[in-house]
Amino acid sequence: MAQRIIMKEIILARDARLALRSQAHHIDPVVLLGANGLTDAVMHEIDRALTAHELIKVRVPTDDRDEREAIYAEVAEKLGAARVQMIGKLLIFWRPAEESDRQNADEAARVAILSMQTASVAGKKEQTKTTTKRTPLKASAPTKKIASKKPGEKKKKVEPAPRRARPKSKRVTKKAAGARS
Repeated sequence: MAQRIIMKEIILARDARLALRSQAHHIDPVVLLGANGLTDAVMHEIDRALTAHELIKVRVPTDDRDEREAIYAEVAEKLGAARVQMIGKLLIFWRPAEESDRQNADEAARVAILSMQTASVAGKKEQTKTTTKRTPLKASAPTKKIASKKPGEKKKKVEPAPRRARPKSKRVTKKAAGARS
């Protein structure tokens, strides 16, 4: 059994974290911590789950928030995973699969899109050279009319739509015409 080398925590950018949070919404916890807390066996199980699934949820039974945060940070640091989200007793981790573990190019592309220009190691952001030019809004664009009532004014009565001189003719569909005959 190959022991995983302790790696630095992966720091994700906001957009990547949001994308992973939305993906994690539908998955169930894979690892459940017991009364003994974070043991070597639990760390090994989390490592195995991250290798198999990339994105996992872990349920921590303790009620102490500080202890949950310490567990969250320790797992991310020791296993080289990214902390995606902590909601109550659920912790969400993500770690990209190793190149040799990926099944096909589509999965590699999906991970590349998620982590593109967003991952850094232990808080050191990678410098990317992307320039996007923002175009200002056109001044001639029509503005939306907002109805406003000043204090003390009465609400204006809305006049009903005028009645038609003759009623609209009723259309008969082919299906309805077939049913009549």
